[in-house]
Amino acid sequence: MADQYWFILYPALFIVAFMYSSVGHGGASGYLALMAIFSFQQADMKATALVLNIVVSLVAFIQFYRAGYFRWNLFFPFAIISIPAAFIGGMMSVEPLLYKRILGCLLLFPVARLFGVFGKDSGDIKEANLAGSLFIGAVIGFLSGLIGIGGGIILSPVILLLHWGKMKETAAVSALFIFVNSLAGLSGQLSSGINFDPSMYGMLAIALSGGILGSYYGVHRFNTLLLRRLLAFVLLIASVKLLSL
Repeated sequence: MADQYWFILYPALFIVAFMYSSVGHGGASGYLALMAIFSFQQADMKATALVLNIVVSLVAFIQFYRAGYFRWNLFFPFAIISIPAAFIGGMMSVEPLLYKRILGCLLLFPVARLFGVFGKDSGDIKEANLAGSLFIGAVIGFLSGLIGIGGGIILSPVILLLHWGKMKETAAVSALFIFVNSLAGLSGQLSSGINFDPSMYGMLAIALSGGILGSYYGVHRFNTLLLRRLLAFVLLIASVKLLSL
C-alpha cells in the first residue's frame, strides 16, 4: 500500500518532519503514525522511524544550539538514565496489539501539543528537580526504546508544564534528548536484529529536507497554525485507528 500511495506519503512525511523539527522533535511518533496508516510491516517500522528520528533531531538540535537556546544543566539529568533505559527498551519486543495500543496513546501527546494544550511560555521559570528529572528520564527513555521514538513528545510537555524551561529552550533540550535516546534504542535493537523498510532511503531524504526547513523556521519565524492543525488531525486519526484495532 505504501508504494502505491507514495505521492501522498512523501508530502505527508515532509510536513511531519517540518512540523516536529520546528519544536525540536525528531518526528518518530509522526513517522510511525504514517507507517501505520499506510500499512507498513510492523517489523520494519520501529528501526525505520528511529533512523529518520536520529537525522531530523540532530538537524533540529544544531539549529537551536547555534541560536543559543540549549541548556546543558537541563539536559543532563534527563539523559543520564534515559540513555541506558532506551537501550534496554530497544532490546525488548512488544506483542503487536500492545505495541499499537501504546503508540496510539503516545500519539495523543503531540496532538495536544499541536492543538496548543502545551506550548505557552511561562515567565516563572523554576529550577528543575534532580530526582524528578532522573525518574522522568528513565521512564521516557525506556518507552522510547520499546516503541521506537525519541521521547521528545513526552519530555517537552513535562518541561513546559513544570515550568523548567522556555519553549525554545525546551525544543533545544528535547532535540538532543531525542537524538541520544534514538541512538540508544537503535543500538538495543541490534541484539534482536534490525529490519528497515525498503523505501527508507527515499523517506530519509524527504525527512531530512523537512527537518532542515522546519528547524530553521522554528528558530527564526514560525507561525503556521493551519499546518499544525492539519498534522494534529492526521495524528489523531492514526491514534484512533491504532487504539480501535
